[in-house]
Amino acid sequence: MTLPLIVDDRGTLQVAASDVSKLLRTVGGRWLRLVETGEESLDEDTVAALTIELAKLADRIDVACIAHSSGPSS
Repeated sequence: MTLPLIVDDRGTLQVAASDVSKLLRTVGGRWLRLVETGEESLDEDTVAALTIELAKLADRIDVACIAHSSGPSS
């Protein structure tokens, strides 16, 4: 399923919502791995908080997609 999360001026460019939610989770996971391995001088609490917020956003996108696909059929 593709929802118009990102569109151009003509409204034709669309990004699959599943790709966006996967990207958000991937970024958060990568940040956590960087903290765990000590590769970057990142604040652990900040990274944890940001990762949680990215996961929440990804969850909201997923829920919106499920609600959209579960809606009444035309």
